[in-house]
Amino acid sequence: MAGGGNAIRGSRVGAGPMGEAERGEAAPRQTVTYFCSHHHRSVVTFSVDAQIPESWDCPRCGLPASLDSENPPPAPKIEPYKTHLAYVKERRSEKEAEDILDEALQLLRTRRKNGDIIF
Repeated sequence: MAGGGNAIRGSRVGAGPMGEAERGEAAPRQTVTYFCSHHHRSVVTFSVDAQIPESWDCPRCGLPASLDSENPPPAPKIEPYKTHLAYVKERRSEKEAEDILDEALQLLRTRRKNGDIIF
């Protein structure tokens, strides 16, 4: 196939040499090392102008990591899932629960005697 096509040759995304000359100079950088309680080291690169965070999530285990290799932050305490009943038991004593149940049963019995339809 000779000539006449609409193909644009050699100009696709990423084609050709893309060096420092075409993109400009890279910003000055610094590397910072973070340490987690599982003894993982995470090296993160920041701009020299950036404010360095005190903590960073470890990419290997997800625990918090800090700049201090001798005293990495402890793993956060994970509260177990509480059921609705567990929250109620925190607010009410057994005696209060019995009183509320007796009151509700008495109300239902009264409504049944009066002929109310109870679903």
